[in-house]
Amino acid sequence: MSDSYDLVVIGTGGAAMAAGIEARSRGKSVLLIEHRVLGGTCVNIGCVPSKNLLAAAGQRHRALSNPFPMVSTSADGVDMPALMAQKQELIDRLVEHKYAAVAEAHGFPIRYGHARFVDEQTLHVDGDPVTAPAYVVATGVAPAIPDVPGIDEVDYLTSTTAMEQQSLPESMVVLGGGYVGLEQAQLFAHVGVRVTLVGRFAPHTEPEIAGVLRSAFAEEGIAVIEERGVAVSKTDDGVLVRTSSGAEVTGQRLLVATGRFADTGDLGLDAAGVKADERGFILVDDNQRTTNPRIFAAGDVSGAPQYVYVAAQTGHVAAAGALGQPSTVDYRGLPGVTFTTPQIAGAGLTERDALARGHRCDCRVLGAQDIPRALANRDPHAALKIVIDADTRKVLGVHAALDGAGDVMLAATYAIKFGLTVDDIADTWAPYLTMAESLRIAAGLFRSTMPTSCCA
Repeated sequence: MSDSYDLVVIGTGGAAMAAGIEARSRGKSVLLIEHRVLGGTCVNIGCVPSKNLLAAAGQRHRALSNPFPMVSTSADGVDMPALMAQKQELIDRLVEHKYAAVAEAHGFPIRYGHARFVDEQTLHVDGDPVTAPAYVVATGVAPAIPDVPGIDEVDYLTSTTAMEQQSLPESMVVLGGGYVGLEQAQLFAHVGVRVTLVGRFAPHTEPEIAGVLRSAFAEEGIAVIEERGVAVSKTDDGVLVRTSSGAEVTGQRLLVATGRFADTGDLGLDAAGVKADERGFILVDDNQRTTNPRIFAAGDVSGAPQYVYVAAQTGHVAAAGALGQPSTVDYRGLPGVTFTTPQIAGAGLTERDALARGHRCDCRVLGAQDIPRALANRDPHAALKIVIDADTRKVLGVHAALDGAGDVMLAATYAIKFGLTVDDIADTWAPYLTMAESLRIAAGLFRSTMPTSCCA
């Protein structure tokens, strides 16, 4: 194997694979370096396993919370070893078909070992020099553990270790109300664990949308304390979390879901002249170039929004820039989904963001009582909000709590990216009795708030 390439990429996750594919599409030689397992966060410990387990837990929850009592359903306990085994089978299959086979098809090798810059131009892998005119760092992120007194004295779980449990605790305290905390809290509640969530609830979500999910949590018996956890201590049968108001919450296990930090440990960034912020995220410009012009960064480690599709796009941009053709990522209408029940999702700006950017905005919220699909499903937990520029009537943001809200966001992203007005949406076909129809119905509220017939 040659030790000199046109491009060397550190990592093998979504950003790294995209960088490798981009380089090969340009006829360049590229090497990917991995010091743990092939595939990075998404396929191994993030998106794939969490959504697989959420789907499994959701099946049990639907059986237990059946809104059609005339149709009999039942649900027993959970075989955790079997559940974890099928999850790992899925991971192994995707790692082989979406990473190993893809690397082979595109013709770039993967070398296992620890990469470290020794100066501004030189990279070593397990002490051996590997040379290239340019590099891309795509090492991802890892769970961040907050500096809370007592937390190091308890056997806490992270989102990674929580999804490896072979048996279920009776109760759990989830510290953190962001998307990971919300998903993990509901995942374990749906398989029979008594869950209490401590932290700001869906802090970056529109309040009308967060309220729908909050109501669903309450109905499912998930306790929510919207305060900061300030201390943790052991108890005879688990852990105790004390909040900022002095409230005390106990559980058999503690799951910490308070964010992530950049995985840049021992990469030699200082020696390479690559600057990072206080959380380790590498500073990059619009072309993903770092403070060393020969080194680019992509994916979560570069401080980009932590979605695998963003990681992939930044990987393409980083590789293109490293190979002499700089480009940028277009974030217009960027969608995001939290895979709770109901899903909460958004694309574009929130109302607060729109006002902060100087828009004179107008908003409408469509509730479950006016969404035909929700009514047919007997599902009271649904809402959709549209944010527009009041002067141009262009759509700035769409936010929803729906069964399948993430699927609705594709149309919302198109509307925002291509400058559609709310009238364009109101006048465009929408199939009846789909959740996506709620986007057209909500658009019609900007013309009239009078009630309409089914499709009128």
